[in-house]
Amino acid sequence: MQSFAGCAAVAGIGMTTLSRRSGRTELELAAQACRAACADAGIAPGEVDGLLSYHMNDSAPVVQVARALGVERLRWHNDIAGGGTQAASVLGDAAMLVHAGLARNVLVFRALNGRSGTRMNTASTGPLEHHTYGLAGPIPLFAMAATRYLHDTGLTAEHLHAVVAQSRSNAATNPRALRREPLELAAYLDKPYVCTPLRTADCCQETDGACALVVSGVLDGPRIRAVVRGGGPGCSSMDRSPDVTAVFSAYVAPMLWAASGMRPSDVEAALLYDAYSWLVPRQLEDFGLAARADLGAYLLERRHAWVNPHGGLLSEGYVHGLNNVAQAVRELRAGRETALVTGFGGSYGSAALLTR
Repeated sequence: MQSFAGCAAVAGIGMTTLSRRSGRTELELAAQACRAACADAGIAPGEVDGLLSYHMNDSAPVVQVARALGVERLRWHNDIAGGGTQAASVLGDAAMLVHAGLARNVLVFRALNGRSGTRMNTASTGPLEHHTYGLAGPIPLFAMAATRYLHDTGLTAEHLHAVVAQSRSNAATNPRALRREPLELAAYLDKPYVCTPLRTADCCQETDGACALVVSGVLDGPRIRAVVRGGGPGCSSMDRSPDVTAVFSAYVAPMLWAASGMRPSDVEAALLYDAYSWLVPRQLEDFGLAARADLGAYLLERRHAWVNPHGGLLSEGYVHGLNNVAQAVRELRAGRETALVTGFGGSYGSAALLTR
């Protein structure tokens, strides 16, 4: 067990409306989500003494958000450089602050104008070697890994459609979701490719919005049981990888079960970072939630309907994965015992377990 296990809880969550053109600054979005999270936790913003955010130079710095909230004195604050890899591990940062006595109420937020402002599909893929082979953005990079993964598993476009269509179905009753309409197979196949085998529907949305959480030492809410972060050579470093399909979950899943003392069968809510449709079966396999040999039938029979019940990043919207963490809290408040949340960044990422 990790030293901070069970010592901190997510006491409050808050979100703005998700849109494709907010008409507001990232600072305004962040402040609204943070105030909502504080209200949900039953504290005033002035009671916050820790403030964390992660971003890629596309958001409001934490000190500006503190000023907007009227937080005059912070015991700890940090702007963490990074994207989706941080979505789960930022819970660990907050829990460690609480456990160490460095802060009592840690406010975590992610705010971005991801559609009307800086768009993620223009983000660098990192190593210069990728550009040499025409991989000038994240979609071509992860599409190549997807091609190999489909070949290795025997999965087809029909299985990817099952992921996307179930995501839409789950989002149908979620008023926050931007994509709620059904998607039949024929309509899916008519969607244009962005980069084979990924069609537009296979890629998560680019949205404007903000999400925030209050992590507190007052254990009135879902508790942070375990958090891990790591990775290795895979689809983020294809030039040196023995397996280009190996995403973060191939590396962090064993770490998570070892750190938590729990098993895959304990998970009742899975909030998986679905930046691309093929990542859902890959993570189901890596975390031991479905066997590779069963994936085809598992998807076509929609046995994955319990994954991302709000629609995930594919259908609800994209707040760099923090909205999936907020949904994990909702699921636990509704009576589920254990939730898995993940953060994807290619072959590097993070995962966390929350318990009621």
